[in-house]
Amino acid sequence: MSEQGITVKKSENFSEWYSQVLIKAGLVDLRYNVQGFIVHRPWLMRIIRAIYRMFEEELEKTGHEPVLFPLVIPEENFEKEKEHVEGFRAEVFWITEVGDGSEKLDRKLALRPTSETAFYYMYSYWIQSWRDLPLKLYQSVSVYRYEKNTRPLMRGREFLWIEAHDAFATHEEALQQIREDMENSRKVIWEKLGIPFLFLRRPPWDKFGGAEDTYAADTIMPDGRVLQISSTHDLGQRFAKPFNVTFLDKDGQRKYVWQTCYGPGVWRIAAALISIHGDDKGLVLPVEVAPVQVVIIPIYYKDADKEKVLGKCRRLEELLKGAGYRVQVDAREEYTPGYKFNEWELKGVPIRLEVGVKEVETNTVTVFRRDLLRKEKVSDEKLLEYIKYLEGAILEELKNRAKNFFESRIVNATSRQEVEEALRSGKIVKMPFCGREECANDLKEATDGGKIRGTEIDFKEGDYGKCAWCGAPARQIVYVAKAY
Repeated sequence: MSEQGITVKKSENFSEWYSQVLIKAGLVDLRYNVQGFIVHRPWLMRIIRAIYRMFEEELEKTGHEPVLFPLVIPEENFEKEKEHVEGFRAEVFWITEVGDGSEKLDRKLALRPTSETAFYYMYSYWIQSWRDLPLKLYQSVSVYRYEKNTRPLMRGREFLWIEAHDAFATHEEALQQIREDMENSRKVIWEKLGIPFLFLRRPPWDKFGGAEDTYAADTIMPDGRVLQISSTHDLGQRFAKPFNVTFLDKDGQRKYVWQTCYGPGVWRIAAALISIHGDDKGLVLPVEVAPVQVVIIPIYYKDADKEKVLGKCRRLEELLKGAGYRVQVDAREEYTPGYKFNEWELKGVPIRLEVGVKEVETNTVTVFRRDLLRKEKVSDEKLLEYIKYLEGAILEELKNRAKNFFESRIVNATSRQEVEEALRSGKIVKMPFCGREECANDLKEATDGGKIRGTEIDFKEGDYGKCAWCGAPARQIVYVAKAY
């Protein structure tokens, strides 16, 4: 990949486009010599840190406090909730020895694949009375799972996320928390990042191990596969009972708490951001999440013009930094303006200012929008106002594009043939369904991976004609898609 730019079209070969963007835009390095573990480079980490900040702000607005739990979880914690441990057993990394291997640990320690069994062990100490509730804690960490097939930022053996673990006195409060989790996802993933998604109630056979119900956000990638980017789970009292998380209620009775857990997939959200908004030139980033929001390119061809052009660039830099923007003047002399244009477009910087002799003489700036690939002349005195306008305008443009693509990929189907044709063409299928796991398994096998993703959140079962797949009476309307 020695060429500077992207050499394939996203619409024609998404897989290769994605691989090139990750490397050429300086997001990851895949040469680390353990499969499934990647090196996150500075440009990606600054994007990821911005996503973390967005979620952490929303969580703390809604009463969550940050914590950090140990990376290791003893085996006996896992064994307390049988369905949970069965769901993760095949993916757990275990620590069993120290030093040269001659000394074995007296008990196996897991690298956390998720942290329910760590948090709730401690909750049994921290929660004693109704006065201790609700308890709402979160941590921003890496988790570890032995995935057989890996793809950077989509499926890895180490990945980044946030996990929030909440406990309540009543089930009604826990269900309200589920709604709050969905709203926090909407505020960040859609409102701030412009990534559209469906929040669906997963079928019983596809819920999180140990949960009463699972609700998950699916977005659709350019190749037609869906990516789960966030999930929230109604745990009922299924962890409270084995971990003995109880409280003395106001009526003097000792009761088990009701619990939820919430997991925004920061890694996968970054993958969706890259994939959905990116174009054939590389990344296209919303202003709020961009590591550099405004890049300033000085353009001069004579040494006599250098000082006045660079002087204006530095004044613009000071003005915009004073207004709170992340700004960089690219004054490197070893590269041409054209090379710099291509490089910053590849990296997705939302706004570029071009300053040459003409701009100095006319008190103007040439402003380039990365989302539209369009230039405009703006007077110096109106520049700050225009940049503030672009901050919202660029996000709205990206949201509209993404929403139009997302909605165009959802199709209705009422027959087996229509389901098969839609899945082959990379669509999300909305169809009547009988509700049987056996039918779902047959659909998945016959379509090479088409999965029942679930129903809409407030959906009520009823009479919906015939199942589009097997012809039996339909009790639900579900969404079906192939997934990463």
